[in-house]
Amino acid sequence: MKVFLDTADLSEIEALAATGLVDGVTTNPSLVARSGRPYKTLLGEICATVPGPVSAEVTALDAATMVEEGRVLAGIAHNITVKVPVGEAGLKACATLREEGIMVNVTLCFNAAQALLAAKAQATFVSPFIGRLDDVGADGIGVMADMVRLFATHGLRSQVLASSLRHPEHVVAAARAGAQAATVPPAVMHQLFAHPLTDRGLDAFLADWAASGQQILDT
Repeated sequence: MKVFLDTADLSEIEALAATGLVDGVTTNPSLVARSGRPYKTLLGEICATVPGPVSAEVTALDAATMVEEGRVLAGIAHNITVKVPVGEAGLKACATLREEGIMVNVTLCFNAAQALLAAKAQATFVSPFIGRLDDVGADGIGVMADMVRLFATHGLRSQVLASSLRHPEHVVAAARAGAQAATVPPAVMHQLFAHPLTDRGLDAFLADWAASGQQILDT
């Protein structure tokens, strides 16, 4: 499963990309607004940092303007994925942009019907929002798994990009359910590295090594 970072914080992206574990980045207008940076400049810097897909969202509500904005965003770098909201206008824009060879991420998907339509519009990625579904009492992972099965059954090429992931168990559950990609906030990414037993074990190993008086590197 590909792992994307859900952030517009360039310093976080640079730090985590250095691990070699980051396959892409997703942004949205809220994240960019928080950064305080000019949108297109920031996107260019992110795209130069991460070679994989970088989702950049349009802000228009009608299909024609979405397409215009999408073309501008796609012109920033080869790895831009234009992000459009699911809905009649968004899917119309998706189909047009895909015909032009531009990657598209259809976002704010909350059921399998929306996902099916997005896949039929040739979306590169379809983004179900797991945490927001859980917030309203739905089974977010279950809805996402239904999308995965639906795409596999009908040979649809769109990839399910699990989004709105709140904790490491969401990430593992998305992988277990077959999502091709997951986008996680940096805080959740850091949590994926950690376990208290890992810390405890490392402390014990280092204490024993220090007591031995040995060293690996010559001084």
